[in-house]
Amino acid sequence: MLIGIDASRALRARRTGTERYALEIIRHLLALPEARHHQWRLYVDQPTLAAQFDQPSGAPPPLELCHLPAQRMWTHIALAREVVRRPPDLLFVPAHVLPFIFPWHSLPASVVTIHDVGYRYFPAAHPRLQRLYLEISTRWSAWAATRLIAVSQATANDLVRFYQTPPPKIQVIYEAAGATLPLPPSENGASSQPIHLPRPYALYVGTLQPRKNLARLVQAYQQLHQQQPIGWDLVLVGGQGWLDPPLSALVTDPAVAAQTHLLGYVPDEDLAKLYSQALFFCFPSLFEGFGLPVLEAQRYGVPVMAANNSALPEIAGDAAILVDPTDVDAIASAMLQLSQDETLRQKLIAAGHQNVKRFSWAKAARETLALFEAVAKRG
Repeated sequence: MLIGIDASRALRARRTGTERYALEIIRHLLALPEARHHQWRLYVDQPTLAAQFDQPSGAPPPLELCHLPAQRMWTHIALAREVVRRPPDLLFVPAHVLPFIFPWHSLPASVVTIHDVGYRYFPAAHPRLQRLYLEISTRWSAWAATRLIAVSQATANDLVRFYQTPPPKIQVIYEAAGATLPLPPSENGASSQPIHLPRPYALYVGTLQPRKNLARLVQAYQQLHQQQPIGWDLVLVGGQGWLDPPLSALVTDPAVAAQTHLLGYVPDEDLAKLYSQALFFCFPSLFEGFGLPVLEAQRYGVPVMAANNSALPEIAGDAAILVDPTDVDAIASAMLQLSQDETLRQKLIAAGHQNVKRFSWAKAARETLALFEAVAKRG
């Protein structure tokens, strides 16, 4: 079987969870022994080398890199044209958007990964045009794709609820903690910290946007600081999405501002060090289709506080304090617990190490390839 994959998101220099998923699932698919039974064609929107998709365990099977130069609406123009001109036996889109191809029966057998439908729950947390595009493209993918991969049962349930997708059309295949991040310092010998942070710190990692609920996180930290001496800082890591007002404007106490660090996007190597040296991890998001940073924090032995909504309880398991993300007092209380209760901290660290064992990129790749083969056999 000739398997075509939209690999464009995997090549982004600044990867969020979706881009990290795209890179990891492609790498691990190509690393499977069974991958050599198939041919592979990766569609990319920038020049790259096949080595970009190699796993340390060995070279991938022979594959074709199909470079389609970047342009506006690349998916629906360049990729769509190439897929019609030279159709693969199966097209895999690891990031939501199946090319618009009409007539629709010109589309080859296809598998699309849907990560979340957060725009349905919090429409105001997205710019209007982005929300419209997400709605149209997800509805198209849910209808036109042969099969869908949902990264959590919560996302699968949402596809049924909002798009009336038949449950047999959906397969839940979990992501895993990011293998693109280096191992913790205790395992790889690294010990230097990339940014000078003289005090212990609570850490958040993710895009800075309203859905991540950072305004309440900052309010909770400021509230604690005003109630009692706080011996730790708050560090927020992530690329700027869109946020109004700017996050820095929410810190009204000058003393708190000096202890709140907005680091922007951080490269993977430095991010690994920030995770491993954090006092605890905060993820009070209003909605997540998976919540990869939660697993990454647990992998690095960091106790976690997360929201009690969407896919987060499913992913965090019993290895996190779960809070109502709309309750600033609850967020503050959880932060205080994680900074003071060492027994609780050690319990969550141990539970976190066990929890991450439920998730594996190799397992995700095997299940994904098995789905491809089932689709091809049925076709």
